[in-house]
Amino acid sequence: MALHTLLGANGTIATELVPILIENKESIRLVSRNPQPVKGAETMTADVLNYEQVLKAVQGSDIIYLLVGIQYDIKAWRRDWPVIMRNVIDACKAAKAKLVFFDNVYMYGRVNGKITENTPFKPVSKKGEVRAAIDTILLDEMKAGTIQAIIAKAVDFYGPRCTDKSAAGVLVFDRMKQGKTAQWFINPNVPRSFNYTPDAAKALYMLAVKDSTYGQTWHLPAVSPALTGKEFIHLAAKYMNASDKVQVLPSWLLTIIGWFNPFMKEMNEMMYQNKYAFEFDSSKFEKAFNFTPTSYEEAIKATAEWYRQIPADLRR
Repeated sequence: MALHTLLGANGTIATELVPILIENKESIRLVSRNPQPVKGAETMTADVLNYEQVLKAVQGSDIIYLLVGIQYDIKAWRRDWPVIMRNVIDACKAAKAKLVFFDNVYMYGRVNGKITENTPFKPVSKKGEVRAAIDTILLDEMKAGTIQAIIAKAVDFYGPRCTDKSAAGVLVFDRMKQGKTAQWFINPNVPRSFNYTPDAAKALYMLAVKDSTYGQTWHLPAVSPALTGKEFIHLAAKYMNASDKVQVLPSWLLTIIGWFNPFMKEMNEMMYQNKYAFEFDSSKFEKAFNFTPTSYEEAIKATAEWYRQIPADLRR
């Protein structure tokens, strides 16, 4: 029975991953600055910016998942992400543990066509530049053979238990729950890929426990072809018993909102993902594991059922 340690144990993906680890009778250690107790898992407090704390937190681990999310601010990203990556890599080496890094796709930039694991890094955003830099740190270590690691990439996600960290959750399901019109950024007429969080967590575990997957980048499962914003909202409305009308948030309005809202100001540079077709290819994973991503119909239905059943004050 291997010890699986989750750095960033309070996040969306960790929430989905823990039941899978329990079901597979794995030993689990949950690590964050304020880890929440979970039956069947041990908890440990650590700050990933402090190497000694990270080293202590991962001792005895077989597999370490880097699931950390930090403040959505470019100054914080530039300051903290390289430190986090270095600390985790060095701690993994010291503990002789494998690393699974849950990553995003900002480093690819705007891509014409489907985004694959072979798509070159051409960031068009400041945050994309940071992600390209920390990916390169880890990739160089992987190529040098100094660490056994996986980079597992995901786009924006949605699913049950996924609320304020999900654009689809905030703009679509939550607004429908409140009887409001669903919203979409900039262009609801182009395809926009999403990862379904239960699928992403299953895939992380499947990758983590198979030796041959290490030393590679993997895209976590996403349905292809992707739905447009209007198609996504139409399906959500079906299962939320809501209107499928959509309120489009144009780029000029988002700029104005950003004058007063720091998060939206930070989001503006990523809006190319909504203005143009944004299609994520996970066929490498699907072929390797004979895995079929949960259909939009089934996933949206499950997400809608969760939103409809859970009181608003318990979704945060």
